[in-house]
Amino acid sequence: MLGPVFNREAMVVPKRPKTYLARSLYVLVLFLLLCTGYLVLDGSRSLLTTSDSARFGGWMFAVLSPLQLLVLSSLAAVGAASSVAQEKDRRTLILLLMTRLSGFEVVIGKLMASLLGPLSLLVCALPLFLVLPLLGGVSPGQVISVFVVTAAAIVLAGSVGTVVGLWREKTFQAIALTVLLLLMMLAVGELVAMSGVFPKTVSLALSAPRTLFAASSPLASLSNETAIGASLFVLVSVLLSLAVLTFGVAKVRVWNPSREVRLKAPEPERSEEVSQVAEPASWKVRPAKQVWKNPILWREVCTWAYGRKVVVIRVAFALLFLLIAAAIYAQVQSGVALEPAGRVGRALPSATLPLAILGIVSLVLVNALAVNAVTGERDGLALDLLLVTDISPSEFVFGKLLGVLYVAKEMILLPLLLVIYMAATGVITVENATYLFVGAIMLYVFVTMLGIHSGLNYVAGRTATLASLGTVFFLCVGIAICMTIMVSFRGAFQLQLAPFLVMILGGGAALFASLGWRNPSSAIFAASFLLPLITFYAITQFLLQTDHLFVVFPLVVGYGFTTAAMMIPALSEFEVSLERDRGAGGDSA
Repeated sequence: MLGPVFNREAMVVPKRPKTYLARSLYVLVLFLLLCTGYLVLDGSRSLLTTSDSARFGGWMFAVLSPLQLLVLSSLAAVGAASSVAQEKDRRTLILLLMTRLSGFEVVIGKLMASLLGPLSLLVCALPLFLVLPLLGGVSPGQVISVFVVTAAAIVLAGSVGTVVGLWREKTFQAIALTVLLLLMMLAVGELVAMSGVFPKTVSLALSAPRTLFAASSPLASLSNETAIGASLFVLVSVLLSLAVLTFGVAKVRVWNPSREVRLKAPEPERSEEVSQVAEPASWKVRPAKQVWKNPILWREVCTWAYGRKVVVIRVAFALLFLLIAAAIYAQVQSGVALEPAGRVGRALPSATLPLAILGIVSLVLVNALAVNAVTGERDGLALDLLLVTDISPSEFVFGKLLGVLYVAKEMILLPLLLVIYMAATGVITVENATYLFVGAIMLYVFVTMLGIHSGLNYVAGRTATLASLGTVFFLCVGIAICMTIMVSFRGAFQLQLAPFLVMILGGGAALFASLGWRNPSSAIFAASFLLPLITFYAITQFLLQTDHLFVVFPLVVGYGFTTAAMMIPALSEFEVSLERDRGAGGDSA
């Protein structure tokens, strides 16, 4: 029914061991988060009464539901975009379009093939969520409602990722535009909700987070607006997905092959044929370009290495920056942003969330660009040629590192300009602004080196992209989850350290599996297990609102050491996964 593209993936996925490993790890992580929340709460007060148990069950349901929505929607969007982009990089999408397959079979087949993973993870997590109603505070109907809303959001994210991947030629363009488009849709829903003009059901129908929070609320079963809003959100998501997919089906053979793939006349094979070729009437000789001493850096800076459409991504990011800057400006004018930061257990400064969202999006885009800087060379069969030239490892690594930072300069400078504005208006002090600058620069260098490291160590472009973005996502989401649990339970931090050691050790093992998968080393092993611990310490100091030097210094040391642990082997050994490993490390069964 869905075509041979989906049928092939449906037959291959059950044969991959990593399919069952991913499902097991996903459910295990959710279970560990549930146990961590219980241990943290038990450290401050035990679940002695039924009301305490119901309060705990409702709270954990309210924490795990948005986390699941964020993880699975991101996986569906990035996975769908990178899957189609990989077909383009390997020139296999053109072969699919030359067959008898219809546009429907190609587009819907790629979408459903990419959604097999996220939807299977969603189904695997259902039994764990159905345990929460046994604690009280949550009804089975709320669980089903939340899962239906999450499934609708996953399908919409995957549809946008698939169509954008078919539209754009480069992997970085596909991933970046997918992320920015989904954020724009989220921003539109939030603006409609904050305007106050439309009823609550309309605001719920246009915003997945608001619908999820309303559905997971303890009073959701008593509100008709929540049920109507959730139903409208599912309907709107399905209609948007159908509209996007219909547009993709109609345009798939218009967009592909792109204009970059041009037919060339065959070259003459014999000297007699060469003599018969007419000389051109005029020949415009263009002077040779002066290449820098480092040709890798010259190509990154002076050419359109990532396609000319990267300007569209810059414009989209600038629009997102203007939306967040307008929100912070409104907070400054109203005086909300100038309120002093609270102590432990109170709300963080109001400007923290918009700035954090912009910073995380910027880090994700820079990391995606860094991965594509290496995987693009590999998929284009240019990396093999570079390895036989006299280019040194330092020229390649530093050329890619500095080149990525230059290409992504707008995504780096705009958040820093927002920090300068906040310091000028008195929202933050000059000292804290300096700490923000130092920490942000260190994080940008870290995510760039992480992308290059993943691109060099993973053969398949899709695997490298998901591994690198997954590491950044794990660090960002892990920080958010730790902050949420700490603030919500308001216990003593010395009591919370013991249960969080489970998360720290698990996060360290996951980081080592991602960073040292192919070339493990003692430095990467130490960095993988120290980085979550350092992040935990920095979060604690931030929540305590002590001197922020104790927040920035450990982050700079930890992420700087991890960056060096990835950079030094690349400069000394420069061992790159080549074509011989594609059978083992690629996506083939």
